[in-house]
Parts: sequence; structure tokens; C-alpha cells
Amino acid sequence: MGTQADTQLFRPPAPRPMGPLASLVRVMLGGEANLLALLPADAYRKPITPLGFSRRTILLVNDPAASGEVFADAEGTFPKNDLMVGALEPLVGNSMFVSSGETWRRQRRMIDPAFSHMRIGRAFDVMAAAVDDYERHLDGLAARGEAFSLDAAMSHLTADIVCRTIFSKSLGSGTAREVFDDFLVFERSVANVEIGRLIFGRPFAAVRQPDPVLAACARIRRHIGEMLDERIGAGADATDDIAGAVTAARDPETGAAFTREELVDQIGVFFLAGHETTASALTWAFFILSRLPAVAARLREEVGRVAGDGPVGFEHAKRLAFVRNVFRETMRLYPPITFIPRVATRDTRIGGRRVPRGAMVMLAPWATHRNGIYWPDADRFDPDRFAPEREAAIVPGTYMPFGLGPRICVGAAFATFESALILARLVRRYDFETLDPAAVRPVARLTTRPAREIMVRATRRPD
Repeated sequence: MGTQADTQLFRPPAPRPMGPLASLVRVMLGGEANLLALLPADAYRKPITPLGFSRRTILLVNDPAASGEVFADAEGTFPKNDLMVGALEPLVGNSMFVSSGETWRRQRRMIDPAFSHMRIGRAFDVMAAAVDDYERHLDGLAARGEAFSLDAAMSHLTADIVCRTIFSKSLGSGTAREVFDDFLVFERSVANVEIGRLIFGRPFAAVRQPDPVLAACARIRRHIGEMLDERIGAGADATDDIAGAVTAARDPETGAAFTREELVDQIGVFFLAGHETTASALTWAFFILSRLPAVAARLREEVGRVAGDGPVGFEHAKRLAFVRNVFRETMRLYPPITFIPRVATRDTRIGGRRVPRGAMVMLAPWATHRNGIYWPDADRFDPDRFAPEREAAIVPGTYMPFGLGPRICVGAAFATFESALILARLVRRYDFETLDPAAVRPVARLTTRPAREIMVRATRRPD
């Protein structure tokens, strides 16, 4: 793995903070609508920062107390932002990813018990089997010395896991593979937080997605519906996978089930959140480990000490504290959901600041996680921040890769355990070499992704 072993000096790639005008010029000259490059230096140190040069008021919230106000949203003032809803609605309908108010509360009441049924221990064999299959594929790439896209590799592996978890079938089956391919079209082309709309757009204006995105969403929803019908028609135990558990879910207050359309909405969310966000974090984790051989060696040592030379079992995976801390630190520097946009439906205040109706309120995990007030050496990769002796010093509300409060991601524990298993298994078995590390830089798309695919080679380590 790489040549840079000293974590004291390692700053993973990120735009350098600049003044607001210089940041705007950088984006314009760069030729790419990268919201990360637009953020001014104040966005990393002031509680609430207006992003200027725009038709509508845009406030970036970089303060745990103010973020907590918006996340809690006791009065329903800050629903999901119109740009976010416009980006995701063609795929996930009015699911809990975009819904607000009583609709969201009803969905969450039904989803939480259904998802909690999929305990990590029950899903572990599914995860392990998917990693087994992927290792066989990776063995072939390593034997041939073949370069491959790290981004695509992590997307494929996590999509396979979520497909097996939802529908009890692997990604290799025809329909599941087509769903994955269309997700790639969606993720790379969807207009989520576009700088042009930020600067010139009107509040509550309709968001028109590109035709290829709309076509991909329609195909995904059709395929999900077909897999759902097949799953229900099989008559198997309704609780042995997520599709069965969500189909069997009932509103505890009314006894009503999800309609078929609502089932497609919610399962679309599981596909999206269950593989894209995890794949984003794992892509950055393996890139960082390829540049820090000392950290990879320490991770490998922990796996060997806990699991020996045998398989990494469920009980072993629970004890891999440093592996989890590597993942958590990666999520701090590269939170999969870079920004969480909301919109003010009335004139209000946040943190004592006036917020007009229609203002875009951008909760900013990216900026909060890199705020030097809360995080010493905030731009440096340091997994020991999460060691027990230091974790107590982390200010509550400053670490939110899965959100905060009542809307925290229902799959957070699943994603963390899955990622720790993948890191432990693949780092123990392979060395990874990034072919052009100097070219790697992050952009804010649907998730925090590299601007260009990270090409790597894997070398099989001695057994």
C-alpha cells in the first residue's frame, strides 16, 4: 500500500477553504458544479453562514445546537427541501426519505419494527456470503494484475448485500442486476443540489430531472415491483427478509398496511440508502488505507488478534473496535450525505437569526465534521479520536453522518457493522494500490463521491 505512513501529516483530499468571492471564482473556473469548492472559510467556523450571490436566501448551518433545532423541527417548519424532494421523488415517491409531518411519522412507526426485525446477527450470514463471492471475483482481478474502479467495486458489493437482505436473492440474478445498473445512472446524473439552482432558483420551484434519470427511476420502480410481487407470491415466511417484514408491517394506531405503491417507495429507499451511502464511505476508507500502510497494518493486526487465521465470525466482528473507528473517522471526513437541505415554510428564527419563508437551510455534516472549534486537527485522518479515552471529548451533535434526533437513519447500525466486516475481510486478504492518488478529490453529488473514479489494483496477501 502507498508510501505515506505518518497519520500525523496525512490530510485526505478536500478543497482548501477560501473567502466567499474566491470560492465562487474557483467553482466557475473549475468548470464543475462542486458545492464543496463553493463553501467559504466562514462555513467551517461560524454557527450559521449565508451563502451569498443567490436569488433565494441560503443558510448553511454549522452548529450542533442550531442543527438540533432543525432536525427536531417540533412545529413542522423545516420539511425536506424542494430540491431534495425533486431529486428523489421520481425514485422513492413519498417515502420516509422525503416525506414530512404525519405522513413521515406514520411511515416511521411501521418501518422501525420491520427493520429492527433484521437484527445484525440474523443478517450476518447474508453479509458474509456476499463478501465470500466478492473475494472470489477480487482474487481473479489480483491474479491478473487488473486495475478496477474502487467506486464501482464498493457499489456492487454493498448493492449485493442489500439485495440479499431485502429480497433473499443475490445481485447476480437478472432483475437485481438491472436495478443496480439503473441506480448507477440515477446516482451519477440526478440533479440534487445543483449550483445553478442554488444561485438562480426560486423557492418551491419544480425540479425537472433529466430524461435518462426519469427513465432509470421508472425501470427501477418496475423491477422492484416485480421482485416484490414474486417475493409475496412465493408464500414464504413473511419475516425472513426485509421485503417480507415491510409487507407484513401494520400501523400500530390504525392496523393499516402499506399499499403496493408505498411498498415500492419504501423498498426504493432501502436500495438507495442501503448501498449508495455505505459504498461512498467504503470507497473513501479503502482509498485512505491505500495511502496509510501503517494504519492498514494496525487494522490487520487487530483482525488477526481477534479472529486468528480463521473466518471473521459474528462474535469476532463485534469486537473489532479499531476497524469500526477507521470507518467512523472516514465517515467524519467524508460523510455520505454531504448536506441535508431543508426549507423554511414560514418566517422563523434559527439560533437567534431571522430566517425568511422559502429560505434554504443547509445542515452541513461536511462542514460541522471539519470545524476546528470542535475537532482538533479537523482535516487530518485520526481514527483514535473515537477511542474510549478520547471519545468523551466529542461535543454532542457535532458528529452526524446518519443524521440526528428522531430522523436518524434507521439502518445506521446495519451500515456500521456491514462496513466493519468488509474492511476487516478485504484488508486482511489484500493490499490495495491507488494508481493516481494525486488526482483524487471529493465532490458533493447525491453522496460524497470522488470527482473521477478511483482506479486501484489489489494484490493477494500470503495466507
